[in-house]
Amino acid sequence: MPGSSSMDDTQSVASLIESTTSKIQQLQQAFTELESHRAVTLNLKWKELEEHFHGLERSLKKRFNELVDQEKAYDNKASEAREMLENRKAMVVAKEHSSLEWLQEKRDAALSAIGSALGKSQNSLVIPIASNNEQHVLCVERLNEEGTKIDSEDAYLTQIMSASSQPCSPLMKLCQEMDAKGLNEYISENRKNLASIREEIPTALRSSSSPLNLVLDSLKNFYRLEMPEACGKKDADLLGLRRTCLMLLETLGQLLAELDPVPENLVISSDIKQQAKAIADEWKSRLNDLDIDASGGNSLEVHAFLQLLATFGIVSEFNQDEICNLIPSVSRRRQTADLCRSLGLAHRMTDVIEALSNSGRQIEAINLAYAFELTEQFAPVPLLKAYLKESRRTSQVKAGNTSPSAQVSIQNEMNEREISALKAIIKCIEEHKLEEQYPLDPLQKRVFQLEKAKADKKRAAEVAKPQSKRPRAIAGNGSPNGVGYAPRLSNIPDKSFYRGPERYPYAYERQYVYPVEAHASPLLSTAAYSLPHNHSNYYGNGYQYQSPFIH
Repeated sequence: MPGSSSMDDTQSVASLIESTTSKIQQLQQAFTELESHRAVTLNLKWKELEEHFHGLERSLKKRFNELVDQEKAYDNKASEAREMLENRKAMVVAKEHSSLEWLQEKRDAALSAIGSALGKSQNSLVIPIASNNEQHVLCVERLNEEGTKIDSEDAYLTQIMSASSQPCSPLMKLCQEMDAKGLNEYISENRKNLASIREEIPTALRSSSSPLNLVLDSLKNFYRLEMPEACGKKDADLLGLRRTCLMLLETLGQLLAELDPVPENLVISSDIKQQAKAIADEWKSRLNDLDIDASGGNSLEVHAFLQLLATFGIVSEFNQDEICNLIPSVSRRRQTADLCRSLGLAHRMTDVIEALSNSGRQIEAINLAYAFELTEQFAPVPLLKAYLKESRRTSQVKAGNTSPSAQVSIQNEMNEREISALKAIIKCIEEHKLEEQYPLDPLQKRVFQLEKAKADKKRAAEVAKPQSKRPRAIAGNGSPNGVGYAPRLSNIPDKSFYRGPERYPYAYERQYVYPVEAHASPLLSTAAYSLPHNHSNYYGNGYQYQSPFIH
């Protein structure tokens, strides 16, 4: 410690000064002995030396005493400074406590004024009030502008409350009223504003008295509105309804996973699990009758079924092998990896990836291998090469022995398959940064060659089309016999230029889309939905596809 070190130094210096007298005496004895060996006396000289040394001793003692006094003065000042700091610290703490008490009094007064203002309300308002770090939306009454006057503080708080309030949104109102049917219809009809709806739906669900029952009620029409394939409008409405049900299931699952502790109205009781189990049993029986392979890894029905099991925690009620067998039916969807984790299937992904690879769906296998860190067991580059080889082999087998006219059509189809496969491979390489292991340049050159050949054939076919020799005769007043010729209009745009209204995508339904032509034959069957011809094919990323290549 600094204090003990200083004290030791002082004592050491004092002992050295005290020893000077004995040192002078020793020096005198030595000088006397030296004098005895000389003929001439040295008494006068010794006295001078002795006086000199005693003068040095007195000077050192004086200086030492001055230093000791200065050290004591310094210690006194340091002690006074520490005492002053302690006093100031105590004063600051006292002021803080006083300020906190003053703020608490103001807060209590403000809450009292708000309660008094709410008691005089008439019309409904929505006022967000923070409580326990959560945002609750309470429906209160609008203040009576023609009522009796209140004191200035109440009027001030009422003005602030009215400025920060906003009316209940339709989505919030539907959730508070537990109107499941209206909730489904509102979301389906407002797909244009789906992004804002997805942001609002978690808060809206929590404002309901029972979010779990509300979501379960919304699932009851998942299959009830199914219509014949010829009715395209009803089929499109059913598709929108099912997507809405899936979004509600996903949102509820996210709320249950993020909230800690879970609020009382979101606790899954045994009764809620029984209701969810009944719905899941019904959906499972529907899946047994559905050709889910027709979706090529993009089955909305299977996704909704698996999300229902994950959200309500009823996975253990079903056979795990059967659930694993359903994963390839949703392997193209971007939520597949997270869905598998929530279902507790991470340890079974080796079997799923191997099944995808063996069925000609190597790119989907690669995506899951990266998601579950299994790329050492399933090397991406060999799988990509096998995928391209398999797509070419499937096309060649289909060609077989056919007529010359059919050969041209088959060759065009083979080129389209190869283009789609090459583009899917390029996208996969770019996404997983495999350029060093699998160079892109040869693949891109091949795509350019195939697309150029396709464009050349199209131009040659247009040139070879027969042209009419003369315009078709029409009735009119342009000639004496009432027959005229209509001019040939060549500037009318092609019908394909006009497109029907765009269907707004569901943002949560982005997916990996790969060319189904390269897959096994069961994947080439008819789609699960029969949409009208003017129904544009859009996915969650907003890009329209012609050949099924969106990654």
